[in-house]
Amino acid sequence: MTVDENARTMLPVPDRPRPGLTTYDAKDPQTSFPPISPLLPPEGAPNVLIVLVDDVGFGASSTFGGPCSTPTLERLSRGGLRYNRFHTTALCAPSRQALLTGRNHHSVGMGSITETATSAPGQSSLRPNTKAPLAMTLKLNGYSTAQFGKCHEVPVWQSSPIGPFDAWPSAGGGFETFYGFIGGENNQWDPALYEGTTAVEPPATPEEGYHLTEDLADHAIGWIRTQKALAPQRPFFVYFAPGATHAPHHVPREWADKYKGAFAEGWDAQREATFARQKELGVIPADAELTPRHAEIPSWDEMPDELKPVLEREMEVYAGFLEHTDHHIGRIVDAIEDLGILEDTLIYYIVGDNGASAEGTLNGAFNEMANFNGMAALETPEFMLSKMDEFGTPSSYNHYAVGWAWAMDTPFQWTKQVASHWGGTRNGTVVHWPKGIAEPGGLRSQFTHVIDIAPTILEAAGLPEPVMVNGVQQAPIEGTSMLYTFDQPDAAERHDLQYFEMFGNRGIYHQGWSAVTKHRTPWDMVGGGTIAFDDDVWELYDGAGGDYSQARDLSAEHPDRLHYLQRLWLIEAVKYNVLPLDDRTADRVNPDIAGRPTLIHGDTQLFFPGMGRLSENSVVSIKNKSFSVTAEITVPAGGANGVLIAQGGRFGGWTLYLHENRPTFLYNVLGIHEFATRADTPVPEGTHQVRMEFAYDGGGLAKGGDVTLYLDGEAVGTGRVAATQAMIFSADETTDIGFESGTTVSPDYTAATSRFTGKLAWVQLDLGADDNDHFVDPDERFRIAMARQ
Repeated sequence: MTVDENARTMLPVPDRPRPGLTTYDAKDPQTSFPPISPLLPPEGAPNVLIVLVDDVGFGASSTFGGPCSTPTLERLSRGGLRYNRFHTTALCAPSRQALLTGRNHHSVGMGSITETATSAPGQSSLRPNTKAPLAMTLKLNGYSTAQFGKCHEVPVWQSSPIGPFDAWPSAGGGFETFYGFIGGENNQWDPALYEGTTAVEPPATPEEGYHLTEDLADHAIGWIRTQKALAPQRPFFVYFAPGATHAPHHVPREWADKYKGAFAEGWDAQREATFARQKELGVIPADAELTPRHAEIPSWDEMPDELKPVLEREMEVYAGFLEHTDHHIGRIVDAIEDLGILEDTLIYYIVGDNGASAEGTLNGAFNEMANFNGMAALETPEFMLSKMDEFGTPSSYNHYAVGWAWAMDTPFQWTKQVASHWGGTRNGTVVHWPKGIAEPGGLRSQFTHVIDIAPTILEAAGLPEPVMVNGVQQAPIEGTSMLYTFDQPDAAERHDLQYFEMFGNRGIYHQGWSAVTKHRTPWDMVGGGTIAFDDDVWELYDGAGGDYSQARDLSAEHPDRLHYLQRLWLIEAVKYNVLPLDDRTADRVNPDIAGRPTLIHGDTQLFFPGMGRLSENSVVSIKNKSFSVTAEITVPAGGANGVLIAQGGRFGGWTLYLHENRPTFLYNVLGIHEFATRADTPVPEGTHQVRMEFAYDGGGLAKGGDVTLYLDGEAVGTGRVAATQAMIFSADETTDIGFESGTTVSPDYTAATSRFTGKLAWVQLDLGADDNDHFVDPDERFRIAMARQ
């Protein structure tokens, strides 16, 4: 296919047959047609690999002065460029959507994470079709495209097995291949994986040595090799986004043990050591200042002595996790080099989609879901000590303490979620492209942002920004190409105006100056109070005047400049759909409050055997209320075992199942407390209804309730659940019918033994009080269930 380069602004490139002689008989000597040739990018377009590591602060990696060894990143920096003023949005999904589109996160509806989306245009989690993703543009220009790892850009009501799949990577996202997970995080030992839009199970178990990062790297390497073996003339675009190093911090023990004793001096001392190393390496200016610790963050000396061994282990595990991740990224780089194409591959290695995460509470967490449910107090120092040796293992869902996040953001203030300050948004980045970079090992200090990557890749590939994609006129890309910095170390920065906002934390950068205001503290997730937006206190920093780290507040000295920048922030906010400001967090988890769609409506949901991999947003919520579960089963001679329905997993959830042919209901609170109710008698052979009714105590969130089990309408067991989870069971475990995937709610079975051995006809979930006769009329169940939805 011969392409008019001017036609590439309209995608797909229009087919334009050439006029000419058409003969009647194909054997006619004058029969001639131009050869069919594949659509390819312009000559010289490079292969592209984007690596985006999760939740890594500027001061974590050894390449940028941190304590975590990153030899692959160091290797690429020696042959490429380090960027010490590269910025993200302060949160994962917003940074990812901004990267993938070249637009500001509110412009593409991703003002926060998908789980807290609202109906406001800037917060809806819906990418407008006027802002096509980079992968789509590259695919329609002849690139081979593939994504491996985390996808946190799918609206929660579109995340079920039935779609729609418009926002999934391999459908509307522009990636021809996708292998990874949907959502914000995943169990590294036992992830919920997808290949395309099809749910798949991990190829091995933790006991067999499985780890998600290694698996993702294996798939990426295999795909790159296959692509170059079959279509070497076609460049590739690979987006490698492992779940690492987002919590849970899961890593083989030997990687964590490499750091044994390395953090015994605590986070205050670690910041000092990192700061000195950063200056030694030259990754921060010689006159940069180390910002002080805020009062909300306890000093190491203030922490209980009995807890310090646990705190040390939290950081040892995290450091091993980051080094382990870098190692497997190195395997991908090695594979590219072995193919002889490293010289012509543009690699972005972005060390974090935001600052280090302070979502693990002041003490850290053995199960981070405790904090998301407002139940962190359950993890007492005594409990944490008892679990210390399990941190990072398959039995944990762990996170480190706020103080470690602060240390990993050296030399800046604050952490992830705090978009006002560089601790939340400044991430070390390395660019490697031997054919396009004239100064290997160089340092670049121009202001750059994650929205600059898309236009950089288009310029490097010689491709125009499209004005039409799939019949829809496109809005302009909002980022600025960084390509000029590749060979102009001292060039004036071209991206000199950028707003920031996340949960009311906001800031503006303009020509060296930054005006910022922190509105809320990230670890106050449930019940944290905030002040009125107009009462927020703004600060002013002069980056052009040598204040690299936002250490000297000049708001009192320059009130006019502060007011100018505040007005400029408001102008940018209006331009990019930032308003209205929304500082709610836990409230927005509730779709009724947030105003986003829900997949399931009403107070009844009907399930059938084999349904599975249903996220919490695909199931009617039973939290903080009474509910019942009814199942019709047929038990063979000799009895039956297995799951009828299960929601969640080892680290929180509930399940109704048969154990030794006896109906059993188990509620698992955060993997800390288990409340089981078992029927007094087994289920006889034949067809029966098993029902569980949970009568919630009421009086607030996370209360307990009474359990009654019924067999064909007759009570056969009672029990008590002392407490429940108020907000979320799991970020990665799902609801399954007739079996349980992933980790299991109950220790009575494993995923391999969970499948129900009788015949399951249907399961019905009902909210509210019981229906008096404790029995669902089979002839009425479909009509009632469908009518209520």
